[in-house]
Amino acid sequence: MLDEIVDLGTYPLSEDGFVAHCAATLDDAGVLVLPDFIQQAALTHMQHEAVEGEAQAYFCAQDHSVYLTADNPDHPADHPANRKVVSSKGCICDDAVGANSPLRGLYDDHTFRRFVAQVTGQAELHPYADPLSSINIHYAKRGQELGWHFDNSSFAITLLINKPAAGSRFEYIKDLRDADAGEMNYDGVADLLDGRVQPDVLEMEPGTLVLFRGRNSIHRVSPNESDVTRMLAVLAYNDTPGVELSESARMTFYGRLT
Repeated sequence: MLDEIVDLGTYPLSEDGFVAHCAATLDDAGVLVLPDFIQQAALTHMQHEAVEGEAQAYFCAQDHSVYLTADNPDHPADHPANRKVVSSKGCICDDAVGANSPLRGLYDDHTFRRFVAQVTGQAELHPYADPLSSINIHYAKRGQELGWHFDNSSFAITLLINKPAAGSRFEYIKDLRDADAGEMNYDGVADLLDGRVQPDVLEMEPGTLVLFRGRNSIHRVSPNESDVTRMLAVLAYNDTPGVELSESARMTFYGRLT
């Protein structure tokens, strides 16, 4: 039952007024933060599940540009379009999340899915067709990080499961580019990478649900500075059915296809 997973007293997901408030917040701020979204018993279950699943996680490190694109030969290597940052993390996939997991219950729940669709302005939402990509749990050990980048998708849904003792800050700058207009704002990105501007920091505790529009808002998770592993669930939907993450992307992120 959804009320065993989500604090519906604080977050009435099916009430029109609450949904409208959340949609307006996301549109205005580019981020919607819902602290203590998950009931404590469900959060404890998720934490135990994540700890037990860590041994199955695929860990990798990747160099990439903030635009997540191939090198642009029209620019030198130190140009913002080509400069490399590092992302390093572990991940377990959808097929490792149990049928009785509160994460599975939340992801599959029609009320929650309708809430996300209404808040993000989608007509409908569907899971990935491949068996790996719908629910992921990410792990960041000491020194691991998610490098600066813009998302390819219009929004992301994350749920913090475990917070490290230091570091792993979610940092961002809202609307640093306009991808739809083709405005990449290379100067603004250079100012950020060179430390001439400082990002905003999003504070969150375990059990916090976040909806974030990262297509035009650059963001990262800073290196973990403790021996406590950061654990974060990513809930991914598509606006059309039958979508699969490409085989190359699955091999890159998960180390396997099935």
